[in-house]
Amino acid sequence: MASADLGIPRLEELPFEQGQRVLARIDLNVPLEDGAVADDLRITTALPTLEWLRQHDAAVIVAGHLDRPKGRPDPHYSMAPVARRLGELLGVEIPVTPRVVGAAVEPFVASLDAGEVLMLENLRFDPGETADDPAFATNLCELADAYVNEAFGASHRAHASIVGPPEILPSAGGRLLFVEVAMLSRLLQGTEHPFVAVLGGAKVSDKLGVIDSLLQRCDAILVGGAMMFTFLLAQGRGVGESLVEPEMVEECRRLLDTGRVRIPTDVVVAAEVADDAEARVVAADVMPVDLKGLDIGPETAEAFAAEIGGAALLLWNGPMGVFEVAPFAAGTRAVAKAVAACPGFTVVGGGDSAAAVRRFGLAAEIDHVSTGGGASLEFIEKGDLPGLEALRESRRARS
Repeated sequence: MASADLGIPRLEELPFEQGQRVLARIDLNVPLEDGAVADDLRITTALPTLEWLRQHDAAVIVAGHLDRPKGRPDPHYSMAPVARRLGELLGVEIPVTPRVVGAAVEPFVASLDAGEVLMLENLRFDPGETADDPAFATNLCELADAYVNEAFGASHRAHASIVGPPEILPSAGGRLLFVEVAMLSRLLQGTEHPFVAVLGGAKVSDKLGVIDSLLQRCDAILVGGAMMFTFLLAQGRGVGESLVEPEMVEECRRLLDTGRVRIPTDVVVAAEVADDAEARVVAADVMPVDLKGLDIGPETAEAFAAEIGGAALLLWNGPMGVFEVAPFAAGTRAVAKAVAACPGFTVVGGGDSAAAVRRFGLAAEIDHVSTGGGASLEFIEKGDLPGLEALRESRRARS
Protein backbone atom coordinates (compact mmCIF):
# COMPACT_ATOMS: atom_id res chain seq x y z
CA MET A 1 0.00 0.00 0.00
CA ALA A 2 1.72 3.15 -1.20
CA SER A 3 -0.28 5.59 0.89
CA ALA A 4 -3.27 5.74 3.20
CA ASP A 5 -5.49 7.26 0.49
CA LEU A 6 -4.72 4.50 -2.07
CA GLY A 7 -4.48 7.08 -4.87
CA ILE A 8 -8.17 8.00 -4.69
CA PRO A 9 -9.15 11.43 -6.11
CA ARG A 10 -10.49 13.97 -3.60
CA LEU A 11 -13.44 16.36 -3.79
CA GLU A 12 -11.11 19.25 -4.53
CA GLU A 13 -10.09 17.57 -7.79
CA LEU A 14 -13.60 17.77 -9.25
CA PRO A 15 -13.97 20.38 -12.03
CA PHE A 16 -16.61 22.58 -10.43
CA GLU A 17 -18.95 25.06 -12.05
CA GLN A 18 -21.96 26.70 -10.43
CA GLY A 19 -25.02 24.49 -10.67
CA GLN A 20 -23.04 21.43 -11.69
CA ARG A 21 -25.01 18.28 -10.99
CA VAL A 22 -23.18 15.83 -8.75
CA LEU A 23 -24.32 12.24 -8.23
CA ALA A 24 -23.46 11.45 -4.61
CA ARG A 25 -23.58 7.73 -3.82
CA ILE A 26 -24.11 7.39 -0.07
CA ASP A 27 -24.52 4.31 2.11
CA LEU A 28 -28.08 4.98 3.26
CA ASN A 29 -28.93 1.40 4.22
CA VAL A 30 -30.20 2.43 7.66
CA PRO A 31 -32.62 0.62 9.98
CA LEU A 32 -36.23 1.79 9.96
CA GLU A 33 -38.84 1.51 12.72
CA ASP A 34 -42.47 2.54 12.24
CA GLY A 35 -41.64 4.34 9.02
CA ALA A 36 -38.81 6.44 10.48
CA VAL A 37 -35.02 6.14 10.59
CA ALA A 38 -34.02 4.32 13.79
CA ASP A 39 -30.26 4.91 13.55
CA ASP A 40 -28.97 7.80 11.45
CA LEU A 41 -25.19 7.23 11.78
CA ARG A 42 -24.76 6.53 8.08
CA ILE A 43 -26.65 9.72 7.27
CA THR A 44 -24.89 12.03 9.73
CA THR A 45 -21.43 10.83 8.71
CA ALA A 46 -22.14 11.85 5.10
CA LEU A 47 -23.09 15.42 6.04
CA PRO A 48 -19.59 16.96 5.67
CA THR A 49 -19.44 15.86 2.04
CA LEU A 50 -22.97 17.02 1.26
CA GLU A 51 -22.36 20.37 2.92
CA TRP A 52 -19.12 20.82 0.97
CA LEU A 53 -20.90 20.11 -2.31
CA ARG A 54 -23.69 22.57 -1.49
CA GLN A 55 -21.21 25.25 -0.43
CA HIS A 56 -19.56 24.85 -3.82
CA ASP A 57 -22.90 25.44 -5.55
CA ALA A 58 -23.41 21.88 -6.70
CA ALA A 59 -26.87 20.55 -7.43
CA VAL A 60 -26.72 17.30 -5.45
CA ILE A 61 -28.41 14.08 -6.56
CA VAL A 62 -28.21 11.61 -3.68
CA ALA A 63 -28.30 7.91 -4.56
CA GLY A 64 -28.52 5.02 -2.10
CA HIS A 65 -30.25 1.74 -1.32
CA LEU A 66 -32.32 0.22 1.43
CA ASP A 67 -32.25 -3.50 2.17
CA ARG A 68 -32.85 -6.06 -0.62
CA PRO A 69 -36.06 -5.33 -2.56
CA LYS A 70 -35.11 -7.86 -5.30
CA GLY A 71 -34.90 -5.53 -8.27
CA ARG A 72 -38.43 -4.18 -8.22
CA PRO A 73 -40.28 -1.32 -6.49
CA ASP A 74 -41.48 -2.09 -2.98
CA PRO A 75 -43.02 0.69 -0.84
CA HIS A 76 -41.59 -0.92 2.31
CA TYR A 77 -38.11 0.02 1.07
CA SER A 78 -38.80 3.51 -0.24
CA MET A 79 -36.14 6.14 0.42
CA ALA A 80 -38.80 8.60 1.66
CA PRO A 81 -38.02 8.17 5.41
CA VAL A 82 -34.30 8.57 4.69
CA ALA A 83 -34.93 11.73 2.67
CA ARG A 84 -37.00 13.15 5.51
CA ARG A 85 -34.25 12.55 8.04
CA LEU A 86 -31.54 13.92 5.75
CA GLY A 87 -33.71 16.97 5.08
CA GLU A 88 -34.09 17.56 8.82
CA LEU A 89 -30.33 17.41 9.30
CA LEU A 90 -29.60 19.73 6.38
CA GLY A 91 -32.53 22.05 7.08
CA VAL A 92 -33.96 21.66 3.58
CA GLU A 93 -36.76 19.74 1.91
CA ILE A 94 -35.50 16.81 -0.14
CA PRO A 95 -37.86 15.38 -2.78
CA VAL A 96 -37.63 11.70 -3.76
CA THR A 97 -37.95 10.72 -7.40
CA PRO A 98 -40.74 8.26 -8.30
CA ARG A 99 -38.27 6.01 -10.16
CA VAL A 100 -34.51 5.47 -10.11
CA VAL A 101 -33.75 6.55 -13.68
CA GLY A 102 -35.66 7.41 -16.84
CA ALA A 103 -38.28 9.88 -18.00
CA ALA A 104 -39.99 10.10 -14.60
CA VAL A 105 -36.74 11.29 -13.00
CA GLU A 106 -35.57 13.80 -15.61
CA PRO A 107 -37.95 16.67 -14.65
CA PHE A 108 -36.77 16.47 -11.02
CA VAL A 109 -33.15 16.75 -12.12
CA ALA A 110 -33.85 19.52 -14.63
CA SER A 111 -35.47 21.69 -11.95
CA LEU A 112 -32.64 21.18 -9.41
CA ASP A 113 -30.79 24.43 -8.66
CA ALA A 114 -27.34 25.05 -7.20
CA GLY A 115 -27.23 24.10 -3.51
CA GLU A 116 -30.40 22.00 -3.68
CA VAL A 117 -30.60 18.29 -2.91
CA LEU A 118 -32.64 15.57 -4.62
CA MET A 119 -32.82 11.89 -3.67
CA LEU A 120 -33.26 9.09 -6.15
CA GLU A 121 -35.58 6.27 -5.21
CA ASN A 122 -33.99 3.05 -3.94
CA LEU A 123 -31.27 2.00 -6.40
CA ARG A 124 -32.13 -1.65 -5.83
CA PHE A 125 -35.62 -1.10 -7.22
CA ASP A 126 -33.84 -1.54 -10.55
CA PRO A 127 -32.27 -4.97 -11.23
CA GLY A 128 -29.44 -3.25 -13.06
CA GLU A 129 -27.93 -2.03 -9.80
CA THR A 130 -26.90 -5.35 -8.26
CA ALA A 131 -26.24 -6.88 -11.72
CA ASP A 132 -23.71 -4.12 -12.45
CA ASP A 133 -25.55 -3.45 -15.71
CA PRO A 134 -23.56 -0.96 -17.83
CA ALA A 135 -26.78 0.42 -19.32
CA PHE A 136 -28.13 1.21 -15.84
CA ALA A 137 -24.84 2.87 -14.89
CA THR A 138 -24.99 4.95 -18.06
CA ASN A 139 -28.56 6.03 -17.28
CA LEU A 140 -27.47 7.11 -13.79
CA CYS A 141 -24.55 9.08 -15.19
CA GLU A 142 -26.75 10.90 -17.68
CA LEU A 143 -28.33 12.64 -14.68
CA ALA A 144 -25.07 14.24 -13.53
CA ASP A 145 -21.83 15.97 -14.48
CA ALA A 146 -19.67 14.42 -11.75
CA TYR A 147 -19.73 11.58 -9.23
CA VAL A 148 -18.79 11.24 -5.56
CA ASN A 149 -18.50 7.92 -3.74
CA GLU A 150 -19.40 8.50 -0.08
CA ALA A 151 -20.61 4.91 0.34
CA PHE A 152 -17.63 3.16 1.90
CA GLY A 153 -20.02 0.63 3.48
CA ALA A 154 -21.19 -0.45 -0.01
CA SER A 155 -17.83 -0.18 -1.79
CA HIS A 156 -17.04 -3.88 -1.39
CA ARG A 157 -19.83 -4.62 -3.86
CA ALA A 158 -19.20 -4.29 -7.60
CA HIS A 159 -22.63 -2.79 -8.18
CA ALA A 160 -23.52 -0.40 -10.98
CA SER A 161 -23.69 2.76 -8.85
CA ILE A 162 -20.33 1.96 -7.21
CA VAL A 163 -18.07 0.89 -10.07
CA GLY A 164 -19.94 2.27 -13.10
CA PRO A 165 -19.86 6.08 -12.71
CA PRO A 166 -16.06 6.40 -12.26
CA GLU A 167 -15.67 4.98 -15.77
CA ILE A 168 -17.91 7.71 -17.19
CA LEU A 169 -17.81 10.83 -15.00
CA PRO A 170 -15.13 12.88 -13.22
CA SER A 171 -15.14 11.19 -9.82
CA ALA A 172 -13.91 11.56 -6.25
CA GLY A 173 -14.14 9.98 -2.85
CA GLY A 174 -16.12 11.71 -0.12
CA ARG A 175 -14.84 12.87 3.26
CA LEU A 176 -16.08 9.81 5.15
CA LEU A 177 -14.60 7.42 2.63
CA PHE A 178 -11.15 8.93 3.23
CA VAL A 179 -11.59 8.71 7.00
CA GLU A 180 -12.53 5.04 6.72
CA VAL A 181 -9.53 4.26 4.51
CA ALA A 182 -7.13 6.10 6.82
CA MET A 183 -8.39 4.48 10.01
CA LEU A 184 -8.58 0.96 8.63
CA SER A 185 -5.18 1.33 6.95
CA ARG A 186 -3.72 1.70 10.42
CA LEU A 187 -4.96 -1.82 11.16
CA LEU A 188 -3.54 -3.07 7.87
CA GLN A 189 -0.14 -1.70 8.76
CA GLY A 190 -0.40 -3.39 12.16
CA THR A 191 2.80 -1.85 13.51
CA GLU A 192 1.50 -1.25 17.05
CA HIS A 193 1.62 -4.11 19.55
CA PRO A 194 -0.04 -5.83 21.25
CA PHE A 195 -2.53 -5.88 18.37
CA VAL A 196 -5.74 -7.61 19.51
CA ALA A 197 -8.78 -8.45 17.38
CA VAL A 198 -12.17 -9.39 18.83
CA LEU A 199 -14.39 -11.22 16.36
CA GLY A 200 -17.98 -12.32 16.80
CA GLY A 201 -20.86 -13.09 14.49
CA ALA A 202 -22.53 -16.23 13.26
CA LYS A 203 -20.25 -17.99 10.80
CA VAL A 204 -16.56 -18.84 10.66
CA SER A 205 -16.91 -19.15 6.89
CA ASP A 206 -17.83 -15.47 6.65
CA LYS A 207 -14.67 -14.40 8.47
CA LEU A 208 -12.08 -17.01 7.55
CA GLY A 209 -10.31 -14.70 5.11
CA VAL A 210 -10.07 -11.82 7.54
CA ILE A 211 -8.91 -14.13 10.36
CA ASP A 212 -6.07 -15.40 8.17
CA SER A 213 -5.19 -11.82 7.24
CA LEU A 214 -5.26 -10.66 10.86
CA LEU A 215 -3.08 -13.55 11.99
CA GLN A 216 -0.29 -12.03 9.90
CA ARG A 217 -0.41 -8.96 12.16
CA CYS A 218 -2.30 -9.77 15.37
CA ASP A 219 -0.93 -10.99 18.67
CA ALA A 220 -4.31 -12.42 19.70
CA ILE A 221 -7.75 -13.02 18.20
CA LEU A 222 -10.60 -13.35 20.68
CA VAL A 223 -13.55 -15.31 19.28
CA GLY A 224 -17.14 -14.97 20.47
CA GLY A 225 -20.57 -15.03 18.90
CA ALA A 226 -22.12 -18.12 17.38
CA MET A 227 -18.95 -18.95 15.49
CA MET A 228 -17.26 -19.83 18.79
CA PHE A 229 -19.19 -23.11 18.82
CA THR A 230 -17.53 -24.38 15.66
CA PHE A 231 -14.19 -23.74 17.36
CA LEU A 232 -15.41 -25.61 20.44
CA LEU A 233 -16.56 -28.46 18.20
CA ALA A 234 -13.07 -28.50 16.67
CA GLN A 235 -11.73 -29.17 20.17
CA GLY A 236 -14.01 -32.18 20.46
CA ARG A 237 -16.46 -30.53 22.84
CA GLY A 238 -20.22 -30.93 22.83
CA VAL A 239 -22.09 -27.79 21.79
CA GLY A 240 -25.70 -28.80 22.43
CA GLU A 241 -28.15 -27.19 20.04
CA SER A 242 -25.80 -24.30 19.19
CA LEU A 243 -25.26 -23.08 15.65
CA VAL A 244 -22.22 -24.75 14.09
CA GLU A 245 -20.57 -25.22 10.69
CA PRO A 246 -19.30 -28.81 10.66
CA GLU A 247 -17.55 -28.21 7.33
CA MET A 248 -15.35 -25.56 9.00
CA VAL A 249 -14.05 -27.77 11.84
CA GLU A 250 -10.72 -28.53 10.16
CA GLU A 251 -10.14 -24.85 9.43
CA CYS A 252 -10.88 -24.04 13.06
CA ARG A 253 -8.35 -26.64 14.19
CA ARG A 254 -5.76 -25.03 11.93
CA LEU A 255 -6.49 -21.61 13.38
CA LEU A 256 -6.36 -22.89 16.95
CA ASP A 257 -2.98 -24.47 16.23
CA THR A 258 -1.51 -20.98 15.74
CA GLY A 259 -1.80 -20.48 19.50
CA ARG A 260 -3.15 -16.96 19.00
CA VAL A 261 -6.87 -17.70 18.73
CA ARG A 262 -8.66 -17.54 22.10
CA ILE A 263 -12.09 -19.11 22.57
CA PRO A 264 -14.54 -18.98 25.50
CA THR A 265 -14.17 -21.07 28.63
CA ASP A 266 -17.79 -20.50 29.68
CA VAL A 267 -21.01 -19.71 27.85
CA VAL A 268 -24.56 -18.58 28.53
CA VAL A 269 -27.11 -21.18 27.43
CA ALA A 270 -30.89 -21.31 27.11
CA ALA A 271 -33.60 -23.24 25.30
CA GLU A 272 -34.72 -20.24 23.25
CA VAL A 273 -33.94 -16.65 22.37
CA ALA A 274 -36.46 -14.67 24.42
CA ASP A 275 -36.52 -11.86 26.97
CA ASP A 276 -37.93 -14.23 29.57
CA ALA A 277 -35.65 -17.16 28.70
CA GLU A 278 -34.17 -19.14 31.57
CA ALA A 279 -30.50 -18.47 30.88
CA ARG A 280 -27.65 -19.98 32.84
CA VAL A 281 -23.88 -20.05 32.71
CA VAL A 282 -22.06 -23.32 32.07
CA ALA A 283 -18.45 -24.30 31.41
CA ALA A 284 -17.75 -24.52 27.70
CA ASP A 285 -16.83 -28.20 27.99
CA VAL A 286 -20.08 -29.29 29.69
CA MET A 287 -22.79 -27.74 27.58
CA PRO A 288 -26.22 -29.40 28.01
CA VAL A 289 -27.20 -31.34 24.90
CA ASP A 290 -30.69 -29.80 24.75
CA LEU A 291 -29.70 -26.11 25.08
CA LYS A 292 -28.01 -23.62 22.76
CA GLY A 293 -25.19 -21.21 23.52
CA LEU A 294 -26.21 -17.56 23.11
CA ASP A 295 -23.46 -15.49 24.76
CA ILE A 296 -19.99 -15.72 26.24
CA GLY A 297 -19.94 -16.30 29.99
CA PRO A 298 -18.64 -13.95 32.70
CA GLU A 299 -15.30 -15.75 33.09
CA THR A 300 -14.65 -15.37 29.37
CA ALA A 301 -15.82 -11.75 29.40
CA GLU A 302 -13.35 -10.98 32.19
CA ALA A 303 -10.48 -12.72 30.38
CA PHE A 304 -11.31 -10.94 27.10
CA ALA A 305 -11.56 -7.57 28.89
CA ALA A 306 -8.10 -8.08 30.40
CA GLU A 307 -6.58 -8.84 27.00
CA ILE A 308 -8.39 -5.87 25.42
CA GLY A 309 -7.17 -3.58 28.20
CA GLY A 310 -3.54 -4.28 27.33
CA ALA A 311 -3.91 -3.67 23.57
CA ALA A 312 -2.03 -0.91 21.76
CA LEU A 313 -4.12 -1.53 18.64
CA LEU A 314 -7.58 -3.09 18.72
CA LEU A 315 -10.24 -4.16 16.23
CA TRP A 316 -13.69 -5.34 17.27
CA ASN A 317 -16.12 -6.76 14.73
CA GLY A 318 -19.15 -8.78 15.71
CA PRO A 319 -21.12 -9.15 18.97
CA MET A 320 -20.36 -11.81 21.56
CA GLY A 321 -23.95 -13.02 21.73
CA VAL A 322 -27.54 -12.12 20.95
CA PHE A 323 -27.07 -8.73 22.62
CA GLU A 324 -30.45 -7.37 21.48
CA VAL A 325 -32.13 -9.76 23.96
CA ALA A 326 -31.50 -8.92 27.62
CA PRO A 327 -30.45 -12.34 29.00
CA PHE A 328 -27.71 -12.56 26.35
CA ALA A 329 -26.36 -9.00 26.34
CA ALA A 330 -23.80 -9.16 29.17
CA GLY A 331 -20.88 -10.50 27.12
CA THR A 332 -21.21 -7.91 24.38
CA ARG A 333 -21.67 -5.14 26.96
CA ALA A 334 -18.53 -6.23 28.83
CA VAL A 335 -16.49 -6.24 25.63
CA ALA A 336 -17.90 -2.85 24.58
CA LYS A 337 -16.92 -1.35 27.94
CA ALA A 338 -13.44 -2.85 27.70
CA VAL A 339 -12.94 -1.52 24.18
CA ALA A 340 -14.12 1.94 25.26
CA ALA A 341 -11.67 1.92 28.17
CA CYS A 342 -8.76 0.55 26.12
CA PRO A 343 -5.88 3.08 26.10
CA GLY A 344 -4.72 1.94 22.66
CA PHE A 345 -6.09 2.89 19.23
CA THR A 346 -9.54 1.30 18.91
CA VAL A 347 -11.64 0.53 15.83
CA VAL A 348 -15.12 -0.97 15.86
CA GLY A 349 -15.70 -2.50 12.46
CA GLY A 350 -19.27 -1.58 11.67
CA GLY A 351 -22.36 -3.78 11.60
CA ASP A 352 -23.81 -5.15 14.83
CA SER A 353 -20.77 -4.27 16.94
CA ALA A 354 -21.14 -0.62 15.89
CA ALA A 355 -24.82 -0.81 16.83
CA ALA A 356 -23.82 -2.28 20.19
CA VAL A 357 -21.44 0.52 21.18
CA ARG A 358 -24.10 3.06 20.27
CA ARG A 359 -26.74 1.12 22.19
CA PHE A 360 -24.55 1.08 25.28
CA GLY A 361 -23.70 4.79 24.90
CA LEU A 362 -19.99 4.15 24.31
CA ALA A 363 -19.45 5.22 20.69
CA ALA A 364 -17.83 8.54 21.65
CA GLU A 365 -15.12 6.66 23.54
CA ILE A 366 -14.03 4.63 20.50
CA ASP A 367 -11.36 6.10 18.21
CA HIS A 368 -13.22 5.01 15.08
CA VAL A 369 -16.63 3.41 14.62
CA SER A 370 -16.78 2.27 11.01
CA THR A 371 -19.93 2.62 8.94
CA GLY A 372 -19.03 -0.47 6.94
CA GLY A 373 -19.42 -3.97 8.31
CA GLY A 374 -18.63 -6.26 5.38
CA ALA A 375 -16.68 -3.49 3.65
CA SER A 376 -14.44 -2.98 6.70
CA LEU A 377 -13.64 -6.68 6.90
CA GLU A 378 -12.95 -7.00 3.19
CA PHE A 379 -10.68 -3.95 3.26
CA ILE A 380 -8.73 -5.42 6.19
CA GLU A 381 -8.51 -8.76 4.40
CA LYS A 382 -7.57 -7.52 0.94
CA GLY A 383 -6.33 -3.94 1.38
CA ASP A 384 -8.67 -2.67 -1.33
CA LEU A 385 -12.31 -2.66 -2.46
CA PRO A 386 -13.96 -2.59 -5.92
CA GLY A 387 -15.34 0.90 -5.26
CA LEU A 388 -11.92 2.26 -4.29
CA GLU A 389 -10.27 0.62 -7.28
CA ALA A 390 -12.84 2.21 -9.59
CA LEU A 391 -12.09 5.67 -8.20
CA ARG A 392 -8.36 5.12 -8.57
CA GLU A 393 -8.80 4.03 -12.18
CA SER A 394 -10.94 7.10 -12.81
CA ARG A 395 -8.09 9.36 -11.74
CA ARG A 396 -5.63 7.48 -13.95
CA ALA A 397 -7.95 7.71 -16.95
CA ARG A 398 -8.20 11.48 -16.57
CA SER A 399 -4.57 12.24 -15.71
